[in-house]
Amino acid sequence: MTMRSSLEQALHLPEGETLRRLEENGLAITNVDTMAQAIHDVYCGIMADHDHPNEKDREQAQAMFDALQKQASPQ
Repeated sequence: MTMRSSLEQALHLPEGETLRRLEENGLAITNVDTMAQAIHDVYCGIMADHDHPNEKDREQAQAMFDALQKQASPQ
């Protein structure tokens, strides 16, 4: 089961409605792979000497992901 279908099932919303509502409120669902792609797209851009996220992009994504999870956790 995908993260998207799990959310839709848990929230009892029609298919596609969960992500639309999250996006409307400025939220995004991500994992290390999609975060690495976003970092690559933003920081490497069209001038990159590689087409896909490299290990540095993935390490930065993991660090960002860890930091976001820490901020989202109750303290």
